[in-house]
Amino acid sequence: MYCMLLALLLLAVEGKSQLLATAQTPVSSGNRTVAEITVSGRVTDATTNEALAGCSVVLKGTQRGTTTDANGEYRITVPDAGGVLVFGFIGFVSQEVTVGSQTTINVALKASASELSQVVVIGYGTTTKKDATGALTTLKSTEFNRGIINSPEQLLQGKVAGVNVTSASGEPGGRQTITVRGPGGVRTGSTPLFVLDGIPLDNSNTGGSSSPLNPLNFLNPQDIESIDVLKDASATAIYGARGANGVILITTKKGKAGTSNLTVSANVGISNVANYLPVFSADEYRQQVAGLGGTLEDQKASTDWQREISRTAITQDYNLSLSGGADRLTYYGSLSVQNQEGVLKTSQFNRYTGRFNASQRFLEDRLVLDVNLTASQTRNQRPPTESIVGSALSANPTYPAYDATGSPARYQAFTNPVLTLNLQKDITTINRVVANVSPSFKLTKDLVYKMSLGVDNASSTRDQQTLANLVPQQDGRLESLYGTNQNFLIENYFTYTRGWNNHSLTALLGHSYQKFMIRERTWSINKFPISPIEPINNVGLGQDLTLANNRPIGLALENELQSFFSRVNYQYKDRYLLTATVRADGSSKFGANNKYGVFPSFSAGWRLSDEPFLRSGPFSDLKIRAGWGQTGNQEIPSKITQALFTSQVSASTSYPLDASTTYPAGTTYTRFANPNIQWEVSTQTDIGLDFGLFKGALTGTLDYFRKVSGKILLEVIPADPIQPASTYWTNVPDMTITNQGVELGLNYRYASKSGFRLDLGGNITFIKNRVNNSPYSVITSGSASGSGLTSATVNGYVNGQPIGTFFLREYIGIDEKGLSAYRDTDGDGNPGTDKDRIAAGSALPTKQFNFNATASYRGFDLTANFNGVSGNKIYDNTANALFYRARLVKGLNTTPEGIGESNESINNSAPVSTRFLKDGSFFRLNNLTLGYNLNPQLIGMKRWISNVRISATGQNLFVITNYNGYDPEVNTDRTVNGISSYGIDYLSYPKARSFVFGLNVTF
Repeated sequence: MYCMLLALLLLAVEGKSQLLATAQTPVSSGNRTVAEITVSGRVTDATTNEALAGCSVVLKGTQRGTTTDANGEYRITVPDAGGVLVFGFIGFVSQEVTVGSQTTINVALKASASELSQVVVIGYGTTTKKDATGALTTLKSTEFNRGIINSPEQLLQGKVAGVNVTSASGEPGGRQTITVRGPGGVRTGSTPLFVLDGIPLDNSNTGGSSSPLNPLNFLNPQDIESIDVLKDASATAIYGARGANGVILITTKKGKAGTSNLTVSANVGISNVANYLPVFSADEYRQQVAGLGGTLEDQKASTDWQREISRTAITQDYNLSLSGGADRLTYYGSLSVQNQEGVLKTSQFNRYTGRFNASQRFLEDRLVLDVNLTASQTRNQRPPTESIVGSALSANPTYPAYDATGSPARYQAFTNPVLTLNLQKDITTINRVVANVSPSFKLTKDLVYKMSLGVDNASSTRDQQTLANLVPQQDGRLESLYGTNQNFLIENYFTYTRGWNNHSLTALLGHSYQKFMIRERTWSINKFPISPIEPINNVGLGQDLTLANNRPIGLALENELQSFFSRVNYQYKDRYLLTATVRADGSSKFGANNKYGVFPSFSAGWRLSDEPFLRSGPFSDLKIRAGWGQTGNQEIPSKITQALFTSQVSASTSYPLDASTTYPAGTTYTRFANPNIQWEVSTQTDIGLDFGLFKGALTGTLDYFRKVSGKILLEVIPADPIQPASTYWTNVPDMTITNQGVELGLNYRYASKSGFRLDLGGNITFIKNRVNNSPYSVITSGSASGSGLTSATVNGYVNGQPIGTFFLREYIGIDEKGLSAYRDTDGDGNPGTDKDRIAAGSALPTKQFNFNATASYRGFDLTANFNGVSGNKIYDNTANALFYRARLVKGLNTTPEGIGESNESINNSAPVSTRFLKDGSFFRLNNLTLGYNLNPQLIGMKRWISNVRISATGQNLFVITNYNGYDPEVNTDRTVNGISSYGIDYLSYPKARSFVFGLNVTF
């Protein structure tokens, strides 16, 4: 891959040099030679005099063109004085200039109707920001977060009001939890629908159903041009059954006609653990064990086990992209490599991607063919995180990590986490191809037909290896999983656009069919010998391959979704706006009686700033909008509406057919058919205000939203005692989950004529979540882990409380016997029982606040992004399992907090309670970037290079919080029966603090 990048770079530089040399060669015309004219100049903002970097400069009627560098400067050759240069930049009015006798042409472009003319993607089409009636936010690539980025969710963290992105851990390639305006289901999750260049992606794990990896890791963040977040039902209803949790539209980069660019970037990052937990050092440990009268096993060493399993990690990220085009063909292609070491030893995430996007026009531009293709391979090597982190936190620090030979020390009755790292290996490799072809044909001047053919094909292998070892003794084992995820899409739709007098109408009518296929096969072999050959490289060395211990298992799922959709946008006088959408979805997941669901929405907008009575007022933009709509949710297991049978030889499924005791195979019901299950439905209302003041310098958005999810899909225990299954699926009558709140976003832009520019932005979300009319005291969503804690309920869905409410015994201190005391909330005289559990707060934040700032001057720029939440709790399951007084006398380490109760008995246990419930609020400097755009002329490279950018980024530089775990942004997967868990921290992978240095060169 590195050789390929270098070869393409050299080829592109050589080709560009030849092109430039050719451009300067006189052009022969008959018997005379005509010398081309070289024109240079600078393009600026007419209002601020600020340089416009990336402005296209094209010779009209040709494919010859260039773009301005970081200082707004350009250089182009034209054949004669009659040439016309076209200057274009997004958000500005294009300008044409005849060359004539000029060799220097400086152009000041005027802004179009400010940023209101910005194009936003709305699903099956586009609109402008000023014409949008739904609640949506667009992020351009220049606004993304910087640093070490693995997936698209990280790009928008803290950037969009109402969107909460939480890293489950600090593991490279680890899963991200993302919610749009709060979670609304029980078994249906909270992940929004992701749409990549028109293809709705499947949220299933591509690395196996139990994989903790993020399925969106295959995307190269540097290929993404923009991300549009659709938040309310009027915006998401066009996606019907899958829009209940919001929709995130990802658009990748495209080429521009009249330009030819090659960009090479290299980034190197250095990462370390941001925060170590304060377990006792060796000297402190000796003192504390002696003070408690415990038996000290002192091996005379002083080992910091957390540092022994961690390292300074290096990340390398290389990207090469080519883009450009002519009048009728544009293209964009890229290759990228990312190799990221994790801060825990042996942890590694590698990604290799290639992308090609092209758009070709035919038949006098009536036929347009768009092609998008991405191919990627990700390889993730994971250490046994819970095992080694748990061992490092609790291991006796007087034991040495290494023996006299420098090898990991081996102990018969002591777990050395460094040795565990060497003996355990978990590698997942995923190959994924996503492609779509979208031809569109202009049938008439008003009517366009478009087809979209898409495929998303992922294949994965996961190998979990344990090496055989003598001291401590363990058998060698290899377990392998092979899986495929396939997603096929075909869509056909018509778009009719017409304007007359003061009216404007756009109508959409279409059909969609999508099929998903998931297959998995798992097998294992035991008893590998101690050998220099690892089991992963020679499975034939395994000595135990019996059905009793190694029975192969597998699964296969097929789901289909057929949809009919329509949308109408109407405008009158460009200030009265109406949108109506309806989508009917049919899913194979549901029974015959309710296979289809219909999801309508309506929204309206009024641009008051265009009214005569406000045109002379202080507002450059003022729009009121309101919307109502319904969306669905189908994220339930496949085929659960159909009857299920099991055939086996068992006394419970058959009986002897003669006097013998031989039982033939018998077939019994394990699930009755249930054709009446129907769609979970979310009904949402949104009222919003968009405004701009001081000639657009200050802009903002204010939204009130209320989302009510009903017909909740849930797996319940049957009331019928003769029901063959222990559980069954149903829609819970009257149960609802409500999210309501207020979002405020503000942006301020200042630019001086001296070239100084300041951009300030921020947003805050106030949100309340409530579960109503649940027939259960608690639907468990998160359980505890650890010795004596396994499966104990931590949080769940409690009637009258938010999702993720911690349902715990209330700890009130240590009693006179040195034991934990709990409040007797039911007054039965028996405190500490399950009946004494209380709703002790929720894992969901009630406030989300984010702030960003960018200052730039003469090529320098400084950008900072902050994010934070408050009102949420975290259950510190790590402290519950490891940090309490009794651990010390058992030869295990702990923390000062764990022995904080001076009168606590060494025999006191630590059951699940509010003792380990902590404040999860935080405020973080997510990333800080200092960059410099170097003028290539200063280094004598103006002829070949159009832009050079050097940058340094600090990531996770500080966090202000009262939480004393590794990091308050955590969500260990403690799911119970498929119900998503929230706010539990158990032996999580530590977060990293990183510094990234980058170089970006455009030719």
